Amino acid sequence: MPELTTLLDQLIETTPPADDPSGRTTFDALHTLRLMRNIVDHQIVLHTTQLEGLGVAQKAGSTTKKLLIEMGHAPAAAHRTMRIVDALPTLPTVDRHGADGRLSTEIVDAIVRGMNHIEKRCSRALSEDERTSREIELTGQALSGATPAQVLEHARTIGHTLADATDTDIPAADDAGLNTVNAHTTDDGRVAIRADLTQVTGEKFLSMIDDRACPRPEPDGADDRRSAEQRRADALELILDQAALGASIDSVGSPRTQLVVTIPAVGDPATLPWTGTVSQATTKQVACDGSLTEIILDGEGVPLQMGQTRRLFPAHLRKAVIVRDRCCIKCGAPPSHTQVHHIAHWADGGTTDLDNGCLLCQRCHTQVHHHGWGIVMGFDRHPWLVPPATIDPQRRPLPAYNRRTMRLDSAA
Repeated sequence: MPELTTLLDQLIETTPPADDPSGRTTFDALHTLRLMRNIVDHQIVLHTTQLEGLGVAQKAGSTTKKLLIEMGHAPAAAHRTMRIVDALPTLPTVDRHGADGRLSTEIVDAIVRGMNHIEKRCSRALSEDERTSREIELTGQALSGATPAQVLEHARTIGHTLADATDTDIPAADDAGLNTVNAHTTDDGRVAIRADLTQVTGEKFLSMIDDRACPRPEPDGADDRRSAEQRRADALELILDQAALGASIDSVGSPRTQLVVTIPAVGDPATLPWTGTVSQATTKQVACDGSLTEIILDGEGVPLQMGQTRRLFPAHLRKAVIVRDRCCIKCGAPPSHTQVHHIAHWADGGTTDLDNGCLLCQRCHTQVHHHGWGIVMGFDRHPWLVPPATIDPQRRPLPAYNRRTMRLDSAA
């Protein structure tokens, strides 16, 4: 591999000195490292192609992809390598630019996937000249500085053009038969979700997420402390809650989680059927505004007692809370985005009445149960927020959102 040897020699010769005020030497070294990485990745593809051709893994009753993973390659990287191995013999331009380090493996993979998409969208087999033309077009996009996502988007544009010319096939973006949703519980008890959806379904999802993921100011006037990813996660939970109730965005109904909680008699944590054990704080939170069925187990795991499902804060009480609070008392989210929180926890014997309830959206509900925020009912029979010491060391109570933002005309 003379190219790699030459680059390695260059790197050794250009090791940045301790004093590099302009950063030019360090920049050049990083450029050399990038070329080396691309060349090494290309060599991995070539050697994997040879390994596949020799049938080494097949002789052992395995696959080359599994062999790569056993060697230490990440599963995603092994999958990408095998995809490139299958396609590279028919993509000489990509092969040439990958060999000299100008194309990263991520870009090569994007071109491979783009070519696969173009071929699927065309109702007939592409001629050799057409394949070469499309390969050069996508490679040109990559060499011009396009990202892998932009290369794929350009390939989809080509695919739509070919499909529109024939109009005989369902575009992959519109084929509901390809839709998949997978979920699994991680080692730390979280749920990882992966979905592959039609463009229209994805658009609905993104639109609903965007509508519900806007930043909201904190009670102390600071900007929303959540990242964009956290806001989208909170929006997803809100969508699920609203769907469970069948509530629209204008509904005053309360989204309630339908839960069966199994409580061992020996004091072990409570459990949920799908995701396993839950913390005491989470148990209290879901008990605030849900349909909750308790199943008490004896030491042998046999049900001793099955409580009746109790729907907390019935419609007439919720309406009364809405009249008083008007919105989430912490961030101002509209009533349709809120749950009724027990100020004195229901799990600790708190009553279900107007003076023990307040409106909280899911995000703020979580902050109250898990992040140190407190709520007290004032002598004025309105809820007051008590910030954690990390925000206000003196923990001075704040009025509810509708009262912090109250104007003279609305107070009249």
